[in-house]
Amino acid sequence: MNGAVPRRLLAVLVFSQVLSGAGLAAGITVGALLAEDMLGSTGLAGVPSALFTAGSALGAVAIGRLSQRWGRRPGLVLGYGAGVLGSLGVVAAAALNSVLLLFPSLLVYGAGTATNLMARYAGAELAPPDRRGRAVSTVLFATTLGAVAGPNLVTVTGDLALAWGVPRLAGPFLLAAAAFGAAAAVLACLLRPEPLPSERRADGPPDDRTASPAGSGPTAGQRRGLATGTAVMLLTQLVMIALMTMTPVHLRAHGHGTGTAGLVIALHVGAMFLPSPLTGRWVDRAGPHRVAAASGVTLLAAGLLAALAPPHSVPGLTVALVLLGVGWNFGLVSGTALVTEALPPARRAASQGLVDVGIALAGATGGMASGPLLATSGFPVLALVCGVLAAAVVPVAVLAARGDGGTRCS
Repeated sequence: MNGAVPRRLLAVLVFSQVLSGAGLAAGITVGALLAEDMLGSTGLAGVPSALFTAGSALGAVAIGRLSQRWGRRPGLVLGYGAGVLGSLGVVAAAALNSVLLLFPSLLVYGAGTATNLMARYAGAELAPPDRRGRAVSTVLFATTLGAVAGPNLVTVTGDLALAWGVPRLAGPFLLAAAAFGAAAAVLACLLRPEPLPSERRADGPPDDRTASPAGSGPTAGQRRGLATGTAVMLLTQLVMIALMTMTPVHLRAHGHGTGTAGLVIALHVGAMFLPSPLTGRWVDRAGPHRVAAASGVTLLAAGLLAALAPPHSVPGLTVALVLLGVGWNFGLVSGTALVTEALPPARRAASQGLVDVGIALAGATGGMASGPLLATSGFPVLALVCGVLAAAVVPVAVLAARGDGGTRCS
């Protein structure tokens, strides 16, 4: 590809991410509240997060394999299509008050969230190794507009749902269906030529420094980079999902409405994606290990602040959730750079899908465990546990950097 084509394809990815970001926020904002209402139990409020992150795991496998075989475009389009079906299924489940329909619909909805994150790998595919951090961050940054707007439309979409005879909390999933559908249409029509051409989907000549010598397996450095990047993203995802999922439940328990919860989550989601351009440049210049260590420190601070904030203090909890988003961003961008650097093109897409399976399962674990922990021990204990777990990212990053001799990912 000449230089103009990757830039145009990156612009198409950016546009699709703006659209799909609104769909990503639906489950985050009202999923736990919807489950609490339908199931009648705070202890089970983490089930939706667990289900759509488990669905994200299945979606990541399918998208990775489809992308490796047919290309990035078909994989992403089909993933967003599944997100549309899942969103509409959640709306139907709420209208019928059917838990049996709600659970599988949330699972399918998770495929849409998987697609949103898998798009970052397509961005990395379009950039040379020394600019991958910036390419990944550009795609993630594009999610900000839709992801921030989505939670703030809770009231509007809720009113629309009521006007259509559907429970208010199902409204954001109507928005998700429209957002994922629009993103799928943009990619199907405009993401041409294919970012992952056929000659890079099977064993072929190495095209960058990530490829191992012909006939050899991965080097020790590549294995270490893959393990480190995966571990960083697993830990940050688990902590972020666990604390974020229970925040709306915690706020409502102390007298705050869904509008307040939507604002707090909107600021959190903005912090997840808004720092991406700066994070990408930091990764390219300082190396991913330093940024990963900063992720652990930031998430620890978020957990401590959330644990110490007075129960009725919306500002204190908002700052904690903003730090939670920033720490997650540091972990995702640095981890993605490490994983992409470690994988040769011939098996990159499929392996990236498997990595994102682990990330989704970590999120499912965090979502599932957060409800019982909140119900039995309270929000401060949940926040403190999350902060301590996140701190483990720091030694992982430091030890890996020493093993690589302090080299940068560039």
